[in-house]
Amino acid sequence: MDLVVVRENEEDLYAGIEHQQTAEVTQVLKLITRPGTERIVRYAFEYARAYGRRQVTCMTKDNIMKHTDGLFHRVFDEVAAEYPDLETSHQIIDIGAARLAAQPERFDVIVTLNLYGDILSDIAGQIAGSVGLAGSANIGDEIAMFEAVHGSAPDIAGRSIANPSGLLVAATQMLVHLGAGDVAERIKNAWLCALEAGIHTADMYRPNLSEREVGTEEFTQAVIDRLGEQPRRLQPVSYQDQPAIAVQPTPTAPLRKELVGVDVFVDWAEGDRRPDDLGKQMEAAAGGAGWRLKMITNRGVKVYPGGMPETFLTDHWRCRFLPDEGEATTFPEVIGLLEALHANGLEVIKTEHLYTFDGERAYSLGQGE
Repeated sequence: MDLVVVRENEEDLYAGIEHQQTAEVTQVLKLITRPGTERIVRYAFEYARAYGRRQVTCMTKDNIMKHTDGLFHRVFDEVAAEYPDLETSHQIIDIGAARLAAQPERFDVIVTLNLYGDILSDIAGQIAGSVGLAGSANIGDEIAMFEAVHGSAPDIAGRSIANPSGLLVAATQMLVHLGAGDVAERIKNAWLCALEAGIHTADMYRPNLSEREVGTEEFTQAVIDRLGEQPRRLQPVSYQDQPAIAVQPTPTAPLRKELVGVDVFVDWAEGDRRPDDLGKQMEAAAGGAGWRLKMITNRGVKVYPGGMPETFLTDHWRCRFLPDEGEATTFPEVIGLLEALHANGLEVIKTEHLYTFDGERAYSLGQGE
């Protein structure tokens, strides 16, 4: 097994934009940008070239999240066309993670979004023997930070049982980044020799094999004792004259943007929460403001018109409105709709505008649309 996970590290659900909107429902915003995606995808391809890798695999969930993960996949395909010397593939993240756990030798470089990359990197470390083996590099244009993939594990602090490999490997990545590849190579090969000799901390030790269980200091000393040696079974590393990797995203072309509707989210828990009751109230309020109600969903499931009575309902409703006349609308008209809903006793908690860009729909369709 010899693979690298290249993970976008600033966007996605980890942007931390969360809100509680009703008594029963919270939300988090998933943000994926074209420039951020292109930067990480280009970095993955440049890394593959620089380190003699053969294949780059993209993992997303764009069969469901067609606009966010779909953007990541589309940008991957665009960038991949510029690297014909490298094999490329795409996998849906759930089956991709399963294949990684079962057959890690199938993969070389994996590039993916923030949350998926967080999970995949821990899977990769654990199936190699321990999550304590894996180091990570956070690379920016001006600043870089290097750390172990795992947490700090304060519950075992000071007991000399932690595996120092993650931090050690991260340190070698830092040395390569700083141009000291010869020093990194000497340390990394000594580390591989220690592992090859069956010297392991408790997280990796298996008593039924010819291995020796050691503590943190002993393992570190075993690495020091092997400085200058080359592993015999594991592949030695070579970081001589490693080129620096620099990427720049392509400027985004201007697009013609039109407002064509609005999703209005309301907090509504009246009576038996009958969707037909809410629908009629919505239609009565919106009709006079020049809007028509296209549908209502609850947790993404269509409940009006023509929903199924067995659908589980919360107090959080998404109501899609389109203008009565024409294909486009304006922000003042949206304000007029919201004022009409408020006047009819409906509590609006958020809105999402529905846009087209260069005539292409830029929002997901609901069930039955």
